[in-house]
Amino acid sequence: MKFNPNQPYNLLPDLPPSIELETKVVLKKCISATAALAELRGVGDLIPNQNLLIRSVGLQEARVSSEIENIVTTTDELYKALADSIDKVNPNTKEVLRYQEALDFGCTEISRKPLITTNLLCRIVSIVKQQDMDVRKLPGTKIVKNDKEVIYTPPEGPEIIRQKLSSLEQFIHSEKELDPLIKMALIHYQFEAIHPFTDGNGRTGRILNILFLIQQKLLKVPLLYLSKYLIEHKNDYLNGLKSVTESGAWEPWILFVLSAVEEMALRTRDKILAIRQLMQSTSDTIRERAPNAYSKELVELLFYQAYSKTRFLEEANIAKRQTAAAYLKSLEDIGLLTSVKIGRENYYLNNRLLELLKQ
Repeated sequence: MKFNPNQPYNLLPDLPPSIELETKVVLKKCISATAALAELRGVGDLIPNQNLLIRSVGLQEARVSSEIENIVTTTDELYKALADSIDKVNPNTKEVLRYQEALDFGCTEISRKPLITTNLLCRIVSIVKQQDMDVRKLPGTKIVKNDKEVIYTPPEGPEIIRQKLSSLEQFIHSEKELDPLIKMALIHYQFEAIHPFTDGNGRTGRILNILFLIQQKLLKVPLLYLSKYLIEHKNDYLNGLKSVTESGAWEPWILFVLSAVEEMALRTRDKILAIRQLMQSTSDTIRERAPNAYSKELVELLFYQAYSKTRFLEEANIAKRQTAAAYLKSLEDIGLLTSVKIGRENYYLNNRLLELLKQ
C-alpha cells in the first residue's frame, strides 16, 4: 500500500529492515566515525573532573537541542541560572535546563541498569516537560511543513504505539550482529517515526542517541551531541527521514547519521582540547600572578561554574567568606574574571570560557 502522509502510519515496519544495511560505503564510513568517537573518548580522559566536562559541553547540547524546538536561550543565561535559583530564570532557560536534567537522569539510570525501556523514555520526557507524560492517547497528531502541508502522520492508538515501542525496545537489546552506529541510525529513525508523545519527542530522541552510545560503551560519559549538526543540515535531516518512510532509502539516511557522528565527535574533541588548554593557561596565570589564591579546586570551580560567587568557594571548602571574596577580587584584578552586580550579589564571570563555548 502506498504511503499516505495524511493517514496514521500504523503499518510502520518493525526493525530491522529486510535489506542489506552494511554496504561497502556504509562500512567504510562506520570505520571513520568509530575512530572519531574513540578520539573523543580519549581526550575526555585528559580532564579528570568529568562533571566539569559534562557541564561545559553538555549545556551547549541542551541549548542547541532545545533551539531546534524554537526554545531559545543563551550560554550566559544558562550559567547564570545555575548560579542562582532556577525559579528566577525565564521559561526558555528553565526548559533548557530540564533537558540537561533529563539527560543526567537517563545516564544515571543506564549506569545502574543498562536497559533502555519505554518506561525510561516516559520518565525522561516527563522531566523534559515537567509533567507526567505517557504515550499519546488522542488522535490528530500530524507533522506539518510551514504550518500547512502535512508531511507525516505517526501511528495512532496507545496500544499500537506501545506495541511499536516494545518492538523498538527488543531491537535495541537484540544480539543481532550489526554495527552499533548503524543500529543507532535505525533506532533514531524509528523513534521519530513512532513519535510516541504529544510533545518532547525530538529532545527525547536525541537523549536516546546518547544513552544508546553509552550502553554500547562507545562513550563513557555523555559528550557526543548531534543537535548542532542537525540544525546546520536541517533540510538533509528532514528529507532523510522522509525518504526512509516513503521509499525505504536507508543507505543515505545511515550515511547522514554516520557523518553527523564523525564530524561532531571531532568538533567536540577540539572543544575539549581547547577547554583543557584554557584551564592550563588559567592555572599558570594564577600561580604566577596571584599565587595566594591558587588551588586546583579553585581552577576547576571557575570552569564548572562560569558565573562564580563567594558562596561557591565556601561550599567547596576552598576558603572562608572573606578570603574567598579576596580570591575572586584578585582574579578580577589580573584579568581572569569580570565582576558584575546582579541584584544584591556580585558574580565573577569566566568570560574566556563563555566565549570559547559560544564558538
